[in-house]
Amino acid sequence: MKIVLTGSLGHISKPLTAELVQKGHSVTVISSHAERQSAIEALGARAAIGTMEDAHFLTKTFTGSDIVYLMEALGAGSFFDHNLDYAATINKIGNNYKQAIQQSGVKRVVHLSSIGAHTDKGNGMLALHYNVENILKQLADNVSIKFMRPVGFYINMFAFIPNIKTQNAIVQNYGGDEKEPWVSPLDIATVIAEEMEKPFDGREIRYIASDEASPNEVAKILGEAIGKHGLKWQEIPDEQMLNGMRTSGMNPEIAKGLVEMNAGRRSGVLYEDYNRHKPALGKVKLKDFAKEFAAIFNSK
Repeated sequence: MKIVLTGSLGHISKPLTAELVQKGHSVTVISSHAERQSAIEALGARAAIGTMEDAHFLTKTFTGSDIVYLMEALGAGSFFDHNLDYAATINKIGNNYKQAIQQSGVKRVVHLSSIGAHTDKGNGMLALHYNVENILKQLADNVSIKFMRPVGFYINMFAFIPNIKTQNAIVQNYGGDEKEPWVSPLDIATVIAEEMEKPFDGREIRYIASDEASPNEVAKILGEAIGKHGLKWQEIPDEQMLNGMRTSGMNPEIAKGLVEMNAGRRSGVLYEDYNRHKPALGKVKLKDFAKEFAAIFNSK
């Protein structure tokens, strides 16, 4: 099949590209960075250089494809850009995708959404994914869409490193012994590749998770991996978390959205739909990721 992937050579799109090429598909990878063209081609894919903000480019790139894979992502420094309206920018990308699908005639779509996308209440930043899902649901009924809803990424745990080094603790505005799901990008890529080869039928939702662990279990496993056997997960008030993010220079609206997202973890709002539709867990377990975490921790 002819498959177009957004996401450049990110944590999901790179292994997804490799797997789809290995399976014999013709893959085009969209990237906004021309310098990544050679790396894309080295994987056996074709590079399309352009941006998600350019609906005409997307339409041209999507035309003639059997499946498009959509994700919304901004640059690594975007959380600290005080001039960025993050929500408006993500909504614009969603509308560009809708326009490009309509004009290109694509009939099969895989969309990377998120845990928490079942609601726009009590989930903080993840309401963005609820909004984009609903933009795409405005497409004609003959466009089949698979909404992939991964849970929290293991790699987001790298953000714990500064506090571990300075305070000997993981510091968040939620915690405790309630298990929550985590996921590896490798397992996400595997599920997406699998879904692309299955029949498409209307609008479908699939949650993706690799393992489940409570905050206290996360602290124990990561602590053992880095040689800090007494590492604790410290829960602090929302306001303290918010003030810390703002002090670090984060965009105030994004900081507010992240604190509200964690409050949704604490209240259970984030996981209420996931708990009704739990998936089979993937291969990459927290203890596997802990080795990668330790390598990064020890390199800093």
